[in-house]
Amino acid sequence: MPEFISIGECMVELFSDQPLEEAETFTRSLAGDSLNILVAASRLGTSTGYITRLGSDPFTDYLLKTWENEGIDTSHVRKIDGFNAVHFVAQLPRGDREFVYYRKGSAPSTMSPHDIDVNYISSAKIVHISGITQAISQNARETVYRAASLAKDNNVKVSYDPNYRHQLWSPIEARKAMQEIMPYVNYFLPSCPADTKILFDTGDPREAAQKALAYGPELAAVTCGENGTFIMTRSASFDIPAYTYGSVIDTAGSGDTFKGTFLHGILEGMSVHQAGHLASVAAGLNLRGRGALTAMPTKSEIHGEFNNLGIEPKD
Repeated sequence: MPEFISIGECMVELFSDQPLEEAETFTRSLAGDSLNILVAASRLGTSTGYITRLGSDPFTDYLLKTWENEGIDTSHVRKIDGFNAVHFVAQLPRGDREFVYYRKGSAPSTMSPHDIDVNYISSAKIVHISGITQAISQNARETVYRAASLAKDNNVKVSYDPNYRHQLWSPIEARKAMQEIMPYVNYFLPSCPADTKILFDTGDPREAAQKALAYGPELAAVTCGENGTFIMTRSASFDIPAYTYGSVIDTAGSGDTFKGTFLHGILEGMSVHQAGHLASVAAGLNLRGRGALTAMPTKSEIHGEFNNLGIEPKD
């Protein structure tokens, strides 16, 4: 049984290095925050599992084989009649991107609380949930809630990335969804200011972390892009610098790489301080190439850079 389980939606990605209105050709890939975070942890040696639904279109085998090739357990992926979500992505200057989504009514959005197996959840050490999964449908939101409540009942840690997307729902609904899930969350992993402005009306990572911990989590790791990460626990707080290795090619997946690597570090028994630095190294290496998965660094690359830092535990 996997140590680290994630619940969510993986989309087919069609990428162009030209603006979408001008693009004539696209490169196929895949993406999804709930999937990316598993890949980051799996490449470092954590056993991982995915809970989602797959449609019956021609992309199904491609998605499933890619997940399995990354070492992800797919025994709780359910195939149904329907389609897999797709998004188009274009590269913009300085590594930014523009997106167009076709996901309403996709197979993952039909997930049900009945897809959650208590034995599968209770065997894990961390269950990861995402605000995007909550947002894609009411069914998916209820599925996330059941997984989190079962995890808490069985002493399994829950990590939560709110990952606000204005295309999916309003700030009011995002805040309601966060408030209903936070009593079950151990590790809260927002980005600043994209999430913190919406959820806590602040662009200050320390203030956001303080407000988050008031809901019950034991840890908040607030990622701030090139400004690094601010981490707060019940007993300590500290800044983790951002690491960069050459020019930034693409920011896709760097936040997910941080979070997956950070949770891997926690599972490996690292201190929060060490896990934060390991994750920052991995996220920095991810910026060197295009695509969330194709640019994701290997275990040897991450540990090679991390070992050079000589980071000692602080907590």
